[in-house]
Amino acid sequence: MMLVVSMRKVAIIGDNFMLPTIFEEKLIEHCEEQLEIRCLTQDWPDVPMEHGYDVPGMDGLKEYMGNADEIVDFISDSEVLVTHLAPMSRVMFEQLTTLKMIAVSRGGPVNIDTAAAKDAGVRVVNTPGRNASAVAEFTLGGILAETRMIRVGHEALRKGEWRGDLYRADTAGRELNELTVGVIGYGDIGTRVVRLLRAFGTRVLVHDPYIQLSIDDVKAGVELVSFDSLLERSDIVTIHARVTEETTQMMNAEAFERMKAGSIFINTARGPLVDYDALYDSLLSGHLAGAMLETFSVEPVPMDSPLIQLPNVTLTPHIAGASIKTVTYAAELAAIEVDRYFKGMEPLNGK
Repeated sequence: MMLVVSMRKVAIIGDNFMLPTIFEEKLIEHCEEQLEIRCLTQDWPDVPMEHGYDVPGMDGLKEYMGNADEIVDFISDSEVLVTHLAPMSRVMFEQLTTLKMIAVSRGGPVNIDTAAAKDAGVRVVNTPGRNASAVAEFTLGGILAETRMIRVGHEALRKGEWRGDLYRADTAGRELNELTVGVIGYGDIGTRVVRLLRAFGTRVLVHDPYIQLSIDDVKAGVELVSFDSLLERSDIVTIHARVTEETTQMMNAEAFERMKAGSIFINTARGPLVDYDALYDSLLSGHLAGAMLETFSVEPVPMDSPLIQLPNVTLTPHIAGASIKTVTYAAELAAIEVDRYFKGMEPLNGK
C-alpha cells in the first residue's frame, strides 16, 4: 500500500518588509510536519496601513492591511495563518472554519480580534521583542543626533552653510558620559537602551512602576525613580512605555514643563504616548532644546504639521524597527510557535 502523508496547510501573508520567502524558509527549517504553503505579498510599507475605525466590520483592529474578503479567499481552508499585517475580524473568523492558529510577527497582534479568535477556538501568538535591539540602537542614534549636533550640522551643510561656530564652547555638543538620561519604560526595548547608555558612561534614571531593575543595572548605578524625579533630573528623556489608558499622553504640557530647561525629548515608541501640541509649544518656546521623533499622533504625519517645520527637531518616518535582523528573528519566532502548535505544546507568547 502507498503511504499517504497528511499535509498541514499554511497560508503566509507577508509584505515588502516581512518577506513571505523568509517566513516560508523558517517554517521549513523548524517544522517537522509536511507543509502545504501558499504565499501572498502585500504592498506595505509602500502603501500605508489601515485602521478598523475607518472600515465597516473591522472595528477595533489597528495597523492592518488587506481587504477582508480577499484575505478570507486566500486563507481558504488553511489550518494556520502566518502574517504580519493581515486583518482578522470576527466576521472573518466566522467564515474560516478550518483555521486553528495564527502567528503574527509583531510585538502586539493589534490587527487581530483576539476576543473573536478565542470564541472561534483559534490560537493567536505574537513575537514580542522582535525589534527591541533595532529600536534600542536607533534610540541611541537619535540621542547622538541631538546631543552632538549631527542634525544641526547636516542641515546647515545641505543649505550651503559651514557651521564652524558649532565648535564654540557655547554651542558645542555634549558627551553622553557627562549627561543624565531618563528612560521611561523598562521592557524589552528600555532595558536594552539602558545597557547601551551604560556603555557610554551615562548616568541613567529609570521610571517604570511595574518592574525591578536587574542586578547588573543596580550595580552599575542605574536608579529607579518616580516619574517627576526623572523629568526634573534628566538632560534627555526617552520614552519606551506601552500604550495603555494610563500612559496615553503621559508626556503632556505638565510633563514637558517639569523637564529641565534646555533638555531633549526622544520618542521612538508610539505617538499616543505624547501630547504633540504641548511638545510643539515647549520646543517653540525654547524650554526644550530639541527632540527626536520617530512616531507621531497621526501617521503618515501631515506635511503641513507644525512639528516638522521646527528647526530643533530630528524626524524619521517610523523606521526604528526596520532592520534585516528584525525580519529573520520575527519569522523564526513565528515558525517556532507554529511548530509548537503542531506538536500540541503550549504557546510561548499566546493571546
